[in-house]
Amino acid sequence: MQSPETSRRSFLKTSLALTGTFPLVAGLAYAESKSSDKPLMAYVGTFSSPLQDVLDTQVDLPPGNGRGIHLFQVDSKTGAMTPAGIQRMGTSPSCLAVNAEGTRLYSTNETDRVGQEKHGSVSAFKVNRKDGSLTQLNKVNSGGDGPTYVSIHPSGRYLLIANYFGGSISVLPILKDGSLGEATDVKNDAGKIGPTTATNAPEGSFAFSGHDHTHAHMIQADPSGRFVFHVDLGLDKIYIWKFDEKTGKLTPNDQPAISLPPGDGPRHFHFHPNGRWFYSIQEEGSTLVLFDFDPKAGTLTARQTISTLPEGFKGSNFCSEILVSEDGKYVYAGNRLHDSIGIFSVGTNGELTWVADEWTRGNYPRSFSFDPTGEFLYCCNQRADSVAVFKVDKATGKLHFTGHYAAVGNPSHVVFLDLAKQP
Repeated sequence: MQSPETSRRSFLKTSLALTGTFPLVAGLAYAESKSSDKPLMAYVGTFSSPLQDVLDTQVDLPPGNGRGIHLFQVDSKTGAMTPAGIQRMGTSPSCLAVNAEGTRLYSTNETDRVGQEKHGSVSAFKVNRKDGSLTQLNKVNSGGDGPTYVSIHPSGRYLLIANYFGGSISVLPILKDGSLGEATDVKNDAGKIGPTTATNAPEGSFAFSGHDHTHAHMIQADPSGRFVFHVDLGLDKIYIWKFDEKTGKLTPNDQPAISLPPGDGPRHFHFHPNGRWFYSIQEEGSTLVLFDFDPKAGTLTARQTISTLPEGFKGSNFCSEILVSEDGKYVYAGNRLHDSIGIFSVGTNGELTWVADEWTRGNYPRSFSFDPTGEFLYCCNQRADSVAVFKVDKATGKLHFTGHYAAVGNPSHVVFLDLAKQP
């Protein structure tokens, strides 16, 4: 557990050092498909150690057990994952995004420096549509230290990057061949840092992670692409930007930001499929907040706050991921230290009701993702060095462990690509 005096950097050094080692895979070795059909692929981003035979080895991060981006073929009937190779990287590709055509994959490389340069980077890859393998196109400056989140603008023309350690966000143009250009805009967060004790923390909580500096943790556009939202955990704010698709520039919205309770630490958010409700999860406060979203003005209005934890819980917890089911009926919230996924039903007015929680079958669930059908949920248990697979009961929203694990060192994020679908 992280103490109030411990920075996120030293916290990561300790936790990653204790998780052991992961077998080194030499080069790329792709598993042969068991059928003639093109497979469903899963790509798992990791916290990875510098490798002696990889050029981009000089990074300022603690050692990780991953070996880059781990590839798997997925059985769409059972959810089981079969190893299909590794895109070897020593730069902690901790967050991934696949374009709508399924032809390009992008990764944030969560480093503080590359070589002698003090910044993180973002990599672009071409996807081989036959076997899902990756070929790097290029790598560019992320616009700040420790890029932790990447999303693709709805236009498909830009990447949006949140730099956690640098407290900045950036916009990177996607060129015609899928490679990345230099940033069209970079914004640096500034303001008063929130307190080290969260307003809404559970009784007995010592959860403290990001209230030492500005920390941009997530960035994403609204469904229309007219507005871009990003959270700063250290400032306890959600920022709202107008986006100019022609220039790739950001300007403050008429409502430029909205504040969360001091110390609660907004981390991630997710839009409801109806485009009118916006849910935010707070890392240190262990809460979900429902906002009404005005798609014309790009404004947020808070309406409900609810704990991510079961009633009566006492102690420390760090929230992580939040997802809304594709049908809009359920919201899922990640709890680290409690090591669970909280399940909430969505009422007719968007308000949430606690349904249940499910043990993640591993510790420190950093993120989770649905497969393309929404039938399975894949949970990245960062400190357990595994991805656990759950069957989703769409009638009740509950999760049922399938018994399937995939061994991955310090998994951080998983995305999917169905090679059978035409690009």
